[in-house]
Order: sequence, then structure tokens, then C-alpha cells
Amino acid sequence: MVLADFGASVIRVDKLGSFSMDTMCRGKRSISIDLKRKGGQTTLRRLSSKSDVLIEPFRPGVMEKLGLGPDALLKDNPRLVYVRLSGFGQTGPYRMKAGHDINYIATSGVLSMLRRKGQNPTAPVNLVADFAGGGLVAAFGVLSALYEREKSGKGQVIDANMVEGSAYVSSFLFTQRNLFPNPPGENMLDTAAPFYDTFRTKDDKFVSVGAIESKFYLDFLKGLQLDPDKFGAQLDNDNWPKAKQAIAAKISQFTRAELTEMFKGLDACVMPVLERDEVAEDPHNRERGSFFTDDEGMHIPNPAPRLSRTPAKPHKGPKPQVGESTFNVLREYGFTNQEITELIAEKSIMDSSARSRL
Repeated sequence: MVLADFGASVIRVDKLGSFSMDTMCRGKRSISIDLKRKGGQTTLRRLSSKSDVLIEPFRPGVMEKLGLGPDALLKDNPRLVYVRLSGFGQTGPYRMKAGHDINYIATSGVLSMLRRKGQNPTAPVNLVADFAGGGLVAAFGVLSALYEREKSGKGQVIDANMVEGSAYVSSFLFTQRNLFPNPPGENMLDTAAPFYDTFRTKDDKFVSVGAIESKFYLDFLKGLQLDPDKFGAQLDNDNWPKAKQAIAAKISQFTRAELTEMFKGLDACVMPVLERDEVAEDPHNRERGSFFTDDEGMHIPNPAPRLSRTPAKPHKGPKPQVGESTFNVLREYGFTNQEITELIAEKSIMDSSARSRL
């Protein structure tokens, strides 16, 4: 999706007769190929011979069994960037194991650090491995390889895996150990500090507090009309439980809207925790156009970062149906009408558009 937003022509290869649950498919086109059939394998090889990038999401060895491994495709197209996006990587004793985001961040060591005191580690949905350490790191790898290709003229294979990717995007947790000297959940940034956490409001909503620096902390207490002398030194964690209890009790006396107004003129690093259905109406987000509304009425983030000359342009049309672009894509790649008709007849490909029924 990121590559498509920023101008790439992205083709998603779907199984014949499959149903796609891809909700991040804007800007993509779908073709339907049976990779277990010889005609399907030949079709993908021809597509790869004229493409810049191939991204495959299987366990190690699957593409080789289909005759579509990097050795074969790079022989056809030496400029191809061949991305292997997997859970555990192409080598190592876990390479063939099944897994999901929670397993990958467990193996990376990141999950162990994501917890409150006395509680189990909590996975941040599936954002760290699937999207940050997986998709976004893979996209960065693609851009790096394409940039290098401008110098060498050669493609290469990218081993993008979610264990190493999630660890890499979490490097701060490994390198700044001085900020996390205590067990998980007992440090400044992992919910122990009274000045870096979320708090429940009177109307059962939440505000976020990130008043780390002393000047922000003093403004934070000023906004709540709390005396800082009652809590002792800000960075003495022995004082944190008492301070946190008092702060939580004070915040619970006000609604989220009231707290937002109270801190409007203070540099206290206090912001309301917005629900996803509220974000587009926030005055800052609205002025910047940070979100757009799709055809189903959902608020969707606009692409970031913003480029001054060539900004990303997210596709806002309907989601692609499986196989709807098979005919058009193959024609663009030089297939004749007769070749496409024969591939459809032998069930190596499927075109779900009206054209295929004529």
C-alpha cells in the first residue's frame, strides 16, 4: 500500500476463486493465477521478467518448488528486486515454523518489554511485526535496493522477516537500557511514572500525559492545581506511586473535554486520547487533512511523510476484486488475446471482469 501510495504500479497475485480480506489494498490491481499449473508458473515468470519488484510471502522453499525462486527469476531478469517477506527468515531452525505477529515479537525480545508492572506482556495488536517490522521495513528494503540498482544495474534478494524487523524498529529498547534499568512496567516510559501514562477521565474517556521534562511536569501539576512539593523529586521512582494515585484521582474529577480546555494554554504535554471515529474532526487533523473518508465512511490516514514536489496520492476508489484486472495486466505485459484465452481455458488464470464472460 505504501509503495502504491507513493506512485508504484502494484499488482496483487491472487489464487483462483479466492476471496481477498486485504483491507489495505488501495492502489493495487488484482490478477488471479494458479501457480500450481505450468501455465500459471509461466505467466508469473513472464510478468517478473518485465517487473522491477516481486514480493513473496511464503515459507522458505515454496517458490523454489514452483520453479519461481530467485535463482530462476533473476536469471530471467537480472534487475529484479526479489523480496522474501516471512516470519522467521530464510535460514535458522525456526524458518519453517508457523507464526503470527505475537510470536515474532516474542522471539525478537520486544514483547517481553511491553507490559505493566505485575501483568503479562501485552501485544500492541499486530502493529509491531506485521506492519512496522514487516511491511514497512520491507518497503524500505525495496527502495534501498532500487536506489542501489541505479548504480550497479543489478537486482538482489531481500530477506525481510518479522522477527528481525520488529527488533530493528525497536532498537531504542535495546540501546537505551539506562532508561529501562528496572523490570518491565517499573520504568519511566513503560507506565510506572506518573508523568508518562494514560489516565481515565470522569466521562470514561482518557487523556495522555507525557510531561517528562521538569518544566512540562510543573505545568502539568499547575494545570491540575496540585502542589509539586507534596510528591518529592520528580525522577525519584520511590515517589511515583503516591504521585500517580493523586494525579489519577484528580483527573477522574474532570471530563476529557474539560481537561482539554484546562491544558489548552499550558505546555504540559497533555492531549486527549482520540477514538478512531473522532480523529478527522480534531481541529489539528482537520486543518492538515491528516485523514480522508473512504467510500464506506471510514476515516483513513493520509500517507506520510509529505513530499513537497511529488506527494503521495492514495487511491480512493473501490477495493479491487480478485482477478478483475487479469486481462488488462496481461495485455500490458505483452500477452496476446489468444494466449490469455488459452490460459483461461486451461484454468491457469482467471479474469473476473465482464470481459472474461464475453
